Amino acid sequence: MDRCEQHVQAIPLQRLNTREENQRQRQLRHVFDKYDTDSDGFLNITEMKRLINERKCPDMPKDLANHLLKVSDTNNDGRLDFAEFYKLSIEHPFFFGEMYLKYCKAVVPRRNVDVAGDVLDGEYESSMKLWPPPLMMIIFSILEVIFFVIDIVKTQDHNGTSTNGPMATLFIYNPHLRHEAWRFLTYMFVHIGFMHLVMNLLVQILLGIALELVHCWWRVALVYLAGVIAGSMGTSLFTPRVFLAGASGGVYALITAHISTIIMNWKQMEYAIIQLFVFLVFCVTDLGVSIYNSINDPFDKVGYIAHASGAVAGFLVGIGVLRNLKVESWERKLWWCAVTVYFLLMIVGIMYHFLDPSHFY
Repeated sequence: MDRCEQHVQAIPLQRLNTREENQRQRQLRHVFDKYDTDSDGFLNITEMKRLINERKCPDMPKDLANHLLKVSDTNNDGRLDFAEFYKLSIEHPFFFGEMYLKYCKAVVPRRNVDVAGDVLDGEYESSMKLWPPPLMMIIFSILEVIFFVIDIVKTQDHNGTSTNGPMATLFIYNPHLRHEAWRFLTYMFVHIGFMHLVMNLLVQILLGIALELVHCWWRVALVYLAGVIAGSMGTSLFTPRVFLAGASGGVYALITAHISTIIMNWKQMEYAIIQLFVFLVFCVTDLGVSIYNSINDPFDKVGYIAHASGAVAGFLVGIGVLRNLKVESWERKLWWCAVTVYFLLMIVGIMYHFLDPSHFY
């Protein structure tokens, strides 16, 4: 390749870089102006603290504002102008939680971007907030860890595989104790084995928090808890003598909730087909492996019915409660269909427990 060809090929990349740089400057300018409360063109220490506490890094100590101001104030005037603020965002990407935000933007709906022009973030991205912090999945995860540790301490089983701990005994889904209705929900806090706990925590934190940042904590909590209850309900109906522990029903609900939000925001999403393909491949692969294991391994103790039931609930409830960027007429019909089907399934399941108790013994 000669120099002419190299130069011609370099031009589009240079234009792309310039476009991205201009877009980034405008985005950061918007943030800078928002927190420059006195409109003097500078961020002082009070405004820096507010920026950290209210916008980007709510979990950082307040004295971090002093440190960032000190290392970024190149002219030593005790405040940041936009040039210093912009340099700070480039050299200290952790300040904006940039890596996690990039991940979140990859798995939540976002507006299609016209590559020919520079546009600010779409409606979903502008509503992606770190304050108030997305705490629901974190709270659930902390409770699950606490329950696990208590059982390890009390039973002296450092692998956490025993079901004889006080938390497991009281909260696990026990098919012989269906009259203790709380077990249909509280089994989510009990995990059998360290890897069981870790895998569930990883998925629910990565997928759950990403959803919370956009859809609000209570919507995601509804999806998660609906998956948990559906998991125990399905297990009770189809495998009535199986014990159940773990948050896998809720975890699978979060996975299929992403499919729901992709479908409901199809036209408003970038690379919707790719994201849908990834989640569908995961679900189909897991289902296939589950069926294979259940047929070939009679000692397999994984509650696959809970996985499948949680996935169905997550899809239906996700359509019902997660945010929709632009409501189409067919989406209204799908919404009513999803909500109706979910409630009908739950009502039928509950009624079956009362009408045919012999099925469960």
